[in-house]
Amino acid sequence: MDYRSIFETAVAQLKEERRYRVFCDLERDAENFPKATWRDGTGAERPVTIWCSNDYLGMGRHPEVIAAMQETAGRLGVGAGGTRNISGTNHPIVELEAELADLHGKEAALVFTSGWISNLAGISTIAQLLPNCLILSDALNHNSMIEGVRRAGCERQVWRHNDVAHLEELLAAQPKDRAKLIVFESLYSMDGDIAPIEAIADLADKYGAMTYIDEVHAVGMYGARGAGVGERDGVMDRLDVIEGTLAKGFGNLGGYIAGDAALIDAVRSYAPAFIFSTALPPAVCAAARKSIQILKTRPDLRTAHQRQARTTKHALANAGLPVMDNPSHIVPVFVGDAEKCKAASDLLLERHGVYIQPINYPTVPRGAERLRITPTPLHNDALIVTLVEALVDVWTTLGIPFAEPAQAPQADEAARCALPELKRAAE
Repeated sequence: MDYRSIFETAVAQLKEERRYRVFCDLERDAENFPKATWRDGTGAERPVTIWCSNDYLGMGRHPEVIAAMQETAGRLGVGAGGTRNISGTNHPIVELEAELADLHGKEAALVFTSGWISNLAGISTIAQLLPNCLILSDALNHNSMIEGVRRAGCERQVWRHNDVAHLEELLAAQPKDRAKLIVFESLYSMDGDIAPIEAIADLADKYGAMTYIDEVHAVGMYGARGAGVGERDGVMDRLDVIEGTLAKGFGNLGGYIAGDAALIDAVRSYAPAFIFSTALPPAVCAAARKSIQILKTRPDLRTAHQRQARTTKHALANAGLPVMDNPSHIVPVFVGDAEKCKAASDLLLERHGVYIQPINYPTVPRGAERLRITPTPLHNDALIVTLVEALVDVWTTLGIPFAEPAQAPQADEAARCALPELKRAAE
């Protein structure tokens, strides 16, 4: 059998469907983020501005976070040395879990190597331990949640995205005493919309269900102390399991779940993805903990972040670019064509030094391709001006349809400015 040709054919099919992913060789500049160096594969190096990082607040380059990692690596070394059960439970990871439990007002927390793994392990293990469990999953849940649901091997039902009436219909059809696990996200990262968390918690109470919420795109960025949308909306105490990441708002690496002590202990004791994985290195844990501690006391960083996101949305929409309106910090710009979406990303990078990765199928449905822009507090008004001008040029060059400026998303007074006003402010 010609094994190599099988793999070549599989990759060729992705390229034919315009779904082949091209990685961009970047070197972030910690002192000047979001600036970076791009190596284009020919040996050339070019300066670029990153506009699609999940390091939403720039905490990955925060001096105190870097210092915590450096100091801990110097004392304890760079590796964890084993799984959590076999020498890998370093003291910084114990402190990190306590910090996370405090952040979410829960009895305990458990750290995993990534947010993807924490969802896979958390959902599947909890559902497997619940007798005859029914999992009710939002239709737009992340791949990691879908894989966790599949791994559980339980009966599952999918409810229409953010449709609490449909969720109630499914819940009402079940016996009150049947174990039920509702899994959903607080903030959906491709469209930027937010779940009706309180209404879902009400249904969970009414029908005797557990709730499992993914807050990965919200921790650090929402709430008085950065615990997420659940904290912001005053319903965090009504959520049974809160899952989050250390790799986005906190600018580091890893994932976690937080909940009551018995549940966390059960996952710790039964989840293969936790038991058989090497623990996070102590330096990573120390840096993540420092980031959490900083953001618990820095609501001004969240305010600045929201301001730049609103300003970016309004400036793009004012220029006639098709911004997909939403109430969050996510700034999706609709393209609707896989080939043009990839071409737009390439042209932005090569002509303007602006890096925005194209979002194509299967991350979004075919025909819903987009550029997903994620401003940080460090993307100043001058960079926003450059971004708008670059996108207008690319849209014009490629013949991508513009939107009517009248369709611009609403913005507060701080962000309600036309491009000329932004230019003057940036000069």
